[in-house]
Amino acid sequence: MEVDFRIANYDDLENIINLCNECFLENTSLDYAKRVFEETKMDKNQIYLVGYYNNELVAHAKITVIPTIYENMNTYAILNHICVKEKYRRHNIATKLLVECEKISKEHGCVVMELWSRNFRHAAHECYKHYGFTLDDAGFFSKKVD
Repeated sequence: MEVDFRIANYDDLENIINLCNECFLENTSLDYAKRVFEETKMDKNQIYLVGYYNNELVAHAKITVIPTIYENMNTYAILNHICVKEKYRRHNIATKLLVECEKISKEHGCVVMELWSRNFRHAAHECYKHYGFTLDDAGFFSKKVD
């Protein structure tokens, strides 16, 4: 199965939001996505990757490149909203998506890729481990900003 991967553009937003709302049980509105995309479209470190098969969006990943002043951390990428449309899973698309993420990360000078994944996504976790990601001895902490 040949999937065409490329950097997303404004015309992809509705498909991205529909796919992510489906995969992650989210409820992001298209208006919100359009506003944020417009605000960040000139930031070379905010990358939305899409994969199409027969003109249908089947895969997506968000890559955030983070350059730091810290030598050990250097520049790294955080991946999130990594997803493949359910009916296209088990066709090696997620692995191909991760290959594209790694290629883009290298092009941006990243020395490591990190990702977060929701606890209920057990099959995705197995895919990440198979690709070579390791579960670090750390927790992902969150706090809402009032």
